[in-house]
Amino acid sequence: MPDAASGRLYRPTLAALVLLVAVLFVAALFTGQAGIGVGPSLDALLTGRGDAVVLVMREIRLPRALLGLLVGAGIGLSGAALQGYLRNPLAEPGLLGISGAAALGAAIALYSGLSGLFPLALPLLALAGATAATLLVLALAGAGAGSVTLMLAGMAVASLAGALTALVLNLSPNPFAAAEIVYWMLGSLADRSMLHVALAAPFILAGIALLLTLGRGLDALTLGEDAAASLGITLSRTRLLAVFGTALAVGAGVAVAGAIGFVGLVVPHLLRPLTGALPSRLLPASALGGAALLLAADLAVRLIAPDRDLKLGVLTALVGAPFFLWLVWRGRRTLA
Repeated sequence: MPDAASGRLYRPTLAALVLLVAVLFVAALFTGQAGIGVGPSLDALLTGRGDAVVLVMREIRLPRALLGLLVGAGIGLSGAALQGYLRNPLAEPGLLGISGAAALGAAIALYSGLSGLFPLALPLLALAGATAATLLVLALAGAGAGSVTLMLAGMAVASLAGALTALVLNLSPNPFAAAEIVYWMLGSLADRSMLHVALAAPFILAGIALLLTLGRGLDALTLGEDAAASLGITLSRTRLLAVFGTALAVGAGVAVAGAIGFVGLVVPHLLRPLTGALPSRLLPASALGGAALLLAADLAVRLIAPDRDLKLGVLTALVGAPFFLWLVWRGRRTLA
């Protein structure tokens, strides 16, 4: 049942998250090594005056901030949706193998040299990998599969994608190609352009739109699958929306930003106490929370080690892995 106290915190929490995302987005626009003042930065963004400043603001910082917003929102929302559908608090987007398959597609683009011949080959092949993983998971799970079968199918696809990615690394023609694949897989928003935003944004926004429609179905699933079916929820439709929404949002995010883990796991857990027991409340909050977390992490990457190219995925893993261990420890104590 929804918690009344946390329910009263829902609207203030959403308002605070919107404000936080706005502040972090503006900070992302005005933070960088170029040392451009706020006035010239705004002038370049709004009027397009000043060739060098316009290049920095419109072609470097703006795409980076937009991708942080979109990718973070997609991953955070996907984590909340999967945890609600699978009724597993440790579920996250990588569980379905979509992230791993997208990374495999990108690795193939780098291994084959296609990314050097055609700049968009990498994100396009990553999207193709995410799509293939989605279809394979659904085919393995079957039409009437429950949440456990879907998880097992996702784990099988994730294992296969990981093995094939390791094979690509092993067969890389030279150490430089292998290093390029590894560096890309660590995740980053640096050196992205508006072309990457234009490629990823439609897919991420479509995935977000699909996942936000799941609220009523996920609320009903908290009572169990039989109770949800008796309330008129079509479980097969809910499963398809959850899987395809996650594939669009996370697959497109991985395609342009690399593998960024733990955001989809951490954000729903942090916000669940503030939104009550209803998954429908957690979905929009997790989208905003994911955007805030990724924007903040990208800012931290720029401020902590601007000259060492600290990767975004490394930072999120350093934060998320201890949190994951704490969740497992807390769950063990609860079960004991």
